[in-house]
Amino acid sequence: MPLYMDIHNLPDGTTAEDVAKAHANDVEIQRKYGVEYHKYWVNEAGNKVFCLAHAPNAEAAECVHREAHGMMAEKIIEVEPDVAEVFLGGTETNQAGAVLLPGGGPSERDPGIRTILFTDVVNSTTLTQLLGDEAALALLGVHDTIVRDALSALGGREIKHTGDGIMASFVSTAGAVRCAIQIQRELDKHAQANPEHRLKVRVGAAAGEPVEQHNDLFGCTVQLAARLCAHAQPEQILVSNAIAELCIGKGLSFEDVGEVTLKGFGSPVRAHAAAWKQLPV
Repeated sequence: MPLYMDIHNLPDGTTAEDVAKAHANDVEIQRKYGVEYHKYWVNEAGNKVFCLAHAPNAEAAECVHREAHGMMAEKIIEVEPDVAEVFLGGTETNQAGAVLLPGGGPSERDPGIRTILFTDVVNSTTLTQLLGDEAALALLGVHDTIVRDALSALGGREIKHTGDGIMASFVSTAGAVRCAIQIQRELDKHAQANPEHRLKVRVGAAAGEPVEQHNDLFGCTVQLAARLCAHAQPEQILVSNAIAELCIGKGLSFEDVGEVTLKGFGSPVRAHAAAWKQLPV
């Protein structure tokens, strides 16, 4: 059966217990419509809930909500199971079916917000002409190793290799920024040790919810992260305004670069550059 994710905008005053009761009501009657609600993410700060269910169609999933509690979804989209897994990761739930925050406490619920990060090797298409096939492949391999080591160290999940970069997902926004910083610092070390084979990389990142205005999982967030990466200068880490706000108090430094015009976005987007260069001792 197809897999669906929906989004509920909750009225003010809705508690976690209210959501747990609604999910229990869904589970109680779901077989009547051939639906199986698996789990849900609660974004308490944003008064939103995201439900994940197998259903014969979107209408069947909506029928369960309508009969069970009347809390209808604002939007429902079909998602690929593998895509949901790679973006959201293995998700442990509590007894009520709420997804728990990875690495958090036993009652700390996962809001479903993910940070998407892109890397892009500068002038990757000309590396072969400049260095030859073997040297160019070796240099791209350096990028892959450095990025994957940083992802492993800081909780990132590789979504895909783009040919001249890597796309990754993070539960922790601060973890994503620290990963980008580690990538740039390790590349800088490599450049100092191999001045004849310098490798420069752009990094872009954005944070958002799983279901947005587009009909793709994290559609707007992925697009914004990719555009910020393309807009970044070589060796720069360019992030969305949401990331800078989510990282307040995390010991990270950002420079507000103002509003930037990005392809595919109708209005300018405020961006910030994450500081990564270490000061001389």
